[in-house]
Amino acid sequence: MNVLNPSFPPGIRKIPAFAALLAMFALVFGALQAAPVYQGNGIKIGEVTADSAIVWTRLTIAPEGNWSGAAFIEPVLPEGQKPGLGNFDWRVQLPKGRTVADMAGALPGAAGEVRVTLKSAADGAPLVKPWTPVRAQRDFTQQFEFAKLRAGTRYEVTVESRDPAGAAGATVRGAFRTAPAADAVAPVNFAVVTCGDYPRRDDPANGHKIYASMRRLAPDFMVHTGDVEYYDKADPWANSPVLARFKWNRIYALPFQREFHRETAAFFMYDDHDILRNDCWPGMTFGELTFDEGVKIFHEQTPSGPAPYRTVRYGRDLQIWIVEGRVARSANTDPDGPNKTIWGAAQKAWFYKTVAASDATFKVVLTPTPIVGPDRGTKNDNLANEGFKTEGNEIRKFVGAQPNMVVITGDRHWQYHSVDPKTGTREFGCGPSSDVHAGGYSPQPGDEAVQKFFRLKGGFITVLVERKAGAPVMLVRHHDVDGSVVLATPIAPAKVAR
Repeated sequence: MNVLNPSFPPGIRKIPAFAALLAMFALVFGALQAAPVYQGNGIKIGEVTADSAIVWTRLTIAPEGNWSGAAFIEPVLPEGQKPGLGNFDWRVQLPKGRTVADMAGALPGAAGEVRVTLKSAADGAPLVKPWTPVRAQRDFTQQFEFAKLRAGTRYEVTVESRDPAGAAGATVRGAFRTAPAADAVAPVNFAVVTCGDYPRRDDPANGHKIYASMRRLAPDFMVHTGDVEYYDKADPWANSPVLARFKWNRIYALPFQREFHRETAAFFMYDDHDILRNDCWPGMTFGELTFDEGVKIFHEQTPSGPAPYRTVRYGRDLQIWIVEGRVARSANTDPDGPNKTIWGAAQKAWFYKTVAASDATFKVVLTPTPIVGPDRGTKNDNLANEGFKTEGNEIRKFVGAQPNMVVITGDRHWQYHSVDPKTGTREFGCGPSSDVHAGGYSPQPGDEAVQKFFRLKGGFITVLVERKAGAPVMLVRHHDVDGSVVLATPIAPAKVAR
């Protein structure tokens, strides 16, 4: 901890006696503890397979966000103009004389270099990526790709930093475990989340409680199905690249998020709110922010790799498919038909081919938006909606015909388990990241024919795949924000794995 800017929640720092004690420590030890550069957003470890991983970091001028900074101003727009369309100058949200760095939660980047070391008990020598500069044009972030790792192995991560003059900066340590080899029988436990929004966090000082809850459960990895942040919501409306990056920097300066990602591998997916605005498609804009720039910033801020869709094997009994639903889609306003798409022809061909080639016992499709639903009747943005009925029917028919395949989706602000009565496709909705974020839907008469479980609250999903008495089983569990299980759905394989 740096005593000049310690990692204590803002509420604690306001206690007079505690503040005085910190000031005394700063006077005595400050010169020894201060660093020229920090990693205030921690590290993120992503795209972990049996033999590869990506380590992400960002250099910052301070170890914490500017939690005592100024508040944004809600823009006053002409009558009939909506801020959710972003068609106003983003600067009107700043108080007079203030810059983005002055705002509450701001964490500006810093120039310098970073070095990453991986170490495992199975390897003789550490794996080291040499000192590499962070890039100002990429918000002072840097990513390191590691290959030829050992399957099923725990790696300790050390990310060092230094300023441009070579003075040592902050060091962050973490860990992850690579996936088991494709022929290995090994238990796997992973988590799925969606819909995080800084103003709707449920612990103001620390972030979203689900990250502390998931950390206690120690999943092998986590999948974020998108809407990591909300550009098109207030405080501020992020209708420029500057404010989009501000929102990423602020939410990942929160202690719960930062600590979770330090020791848990993750796969990041984007949806609409975290690349542009609600229900967006290619070619749209949000103020100064373009669709393409939004996708670029997402990949800059996450260790997500270049592939928009991918599949990863986790041992003998599990394979996951991470699908993409924005960059290849048709306009939502187009009439439905065989050429209207969300997945795109290339992704569908890849999906059908890789699923057919898989001999994993259980297959899990991770999607940013629903395939089964049901959804609100006013929506026209996903495969469960009438506007994409043709492609929705095609994909549900294929998924429902696959033994031991389930769908887990984000996007919707409630938790659910649905079974499509026509194809048997099973879908689980993980729910938003906080209870205050839940809403927007109530079951309508007849929904129970599809929706077997409905909960208008936040939380997350975990999936456990293991063998009991030699037989593979999968357990899909819905958790509340505190980690308690509110529904456990066991899934036995339709046919025993070889």
